[in-house]
Amino acid sequence: MQEKIIILDFGSQFTQLIARRVRELNIYCEIHPFNHVPEFDGSVKGIILSGSPYSVRQDDAPHFDYKRYKDQYPILAVCYGAQYLAHFHGGEVQASSTREYGRANLQYIKPFNPLFKNVPANSQVWMSHADTIVSIADDFEVIASTDTVRVAAYQVTGTKTYGIQFHPEVTHSTDGKQLLQNFLVDICHCVQDWTPDSFVETTIAELKAQLGDDKVVLGLSGGVDSSVAAVLLHHAIGKNLHCIFVDNGLLRKDEFQSVLDSYKHMGINVKGVDAKQRFYDALAGLSDPEKKRKAIGRVFIDVFDDEAHRITDVKWLGQGTIYPDVIESVSVKGPSATIKSHHNVGGLPDFMKLKVVEPLKTLFKDEVRKVGRSLKIDQNILGRHPFPGPGLAIRILGEVTPEKVAILQEADAIYINNLKSAGLYDKVWQAGTIFLPVQSVGVMGDERTYENVVCLRAVESLDGMTADWCHLPYDVLAKISNEIINNVKGINRVVYDISSKPPATIEWE
Repeated sequence: MQEKIIILDFGSQFTQLIARRVRELNIYCEIHPFNHVPEFDGSVKGIILSGSPYSVRQDDAPHFDYKRYKDQYPILAVCYGAQYLAHFHGGEVQASSTREYGRANLQYIKPFNPLFKNVPANSQVWMSHADTIVSIADDFEVIASTDTVRVAAYQVTGTKTYGIQFHPEVTHSTDGKQLLQNFLVDICHCVQDWTPDSFVETTIAELKAQLGDDKVVLGLSGGVDSSVAAVLLHHAIGKNLHCIFVDNGLLRKDEFQSVLDSYKHMGINVKGVDAKQRFYDALAGLSDPEKKRKAIGRVFIDVFDDEAHRITDVKWLGQGTIYPDVIESVSVKGPSATIKSHHNVGGLPDFMKLKVVEPLKTLFKDEVRKVGRSLKIDQNILGRHPFPGPGLAIRILGEVTPEKVAILQEADAIYINNLKSAGLYDKVWQAGTIFLPVQSVGVMGDERTYENVVCLRAVESLDGMTADWCHLPYDVLAKISNEIINNVKGINRVVYDISSKPPATIEWE
């Protein structure tokens, strides 16, 4: 039985970042909403309580039954979690006179406390809270302070319950990983044996048990997520996996054929479907991003329904859904607010009668790549940049037409090929070209032009949750711009996006 840490989510957008840090220590963890706590079995080694956008002083503050778990499991309460335990168990939390946000230093650390083993004096931590703990119960003991926050960390005397008002999961907390390791290994006694190889072994066994002799249809995109999902399913059910690659007319240049070619040597059953015109017809006249996404999702499901009916007794739809898809698409009381809908998430219409299997839905992108390497998938697939499910439709701002798609495909191919030839492609998390809904005046030869503008986007990231724009060399940008303007008819201006996420998103729509 794989041992695990349970993370209870009170709505913080950093909850999955906590999970990421736990997994970096080769320890498996699961996230559950605070109001849907599962029945714990013998595999649970400890509990982490997340932060929250709520205040413990609000009438609708999320609640946690601490007394039920305090004597059975070590508990690490982070930010809201720490304030909750303090406030509802004999202490007091008040609004700070000034919001405590940003870097701080631990000026006091209780000697020999196991949570702070090997954490040096004056260690930098990251604060992010509007409330602060002003008093704690008699059986709570302060174990760390900053110059402005007396109760930066506490322990409930005689228990393995700890509360911290800072965020150890962010890189600005310089010894946050050490603190988490202390909690997980020394206090929870976790064995650090959760690796990509063990994930593969466990997941294939679970898929075999879940699917049995059922048939699965899966949509391939040629990208990392769907490829890794397909190989896991292929190992589990073999010929009962039926993969479909849909040409929605919104792919990168020559991508349909190159993707089909890349799977030939993998032994996976793949069928290519040309559905370009169906997607173009559905997108005609649509400019709103959400309407475009929903139209694409609707046609995608229709195409899959048609193809699924050509295969007898299909019971499952396989998807390469990963965590950033879920966190940006699912909102219940507790987890993070919805940012946008996503083609992979949200269920299927009743008429389709297919259950969904998502072997990667708890993983970050870099974890998926590690699993892919464990499965010995070709690096040309694993190294590909993320590409949005709706494809170029959300990189064409405004209405999508075949003519705009053709222009954008040519411009984007020049951009990506130049990144590769300059040795920059693998240093960039994601790059793409955006077709802007504006035209500008230009001069070509002796003639005045009034043509389209494209924007180049390139970001650095680890997991897609945050991203910074790439500082590409000026000479490379100049070469790309010249080639696009000189070779792609209909474009006379190229600009570069220098926005980070947050506040911007990686894609423009």
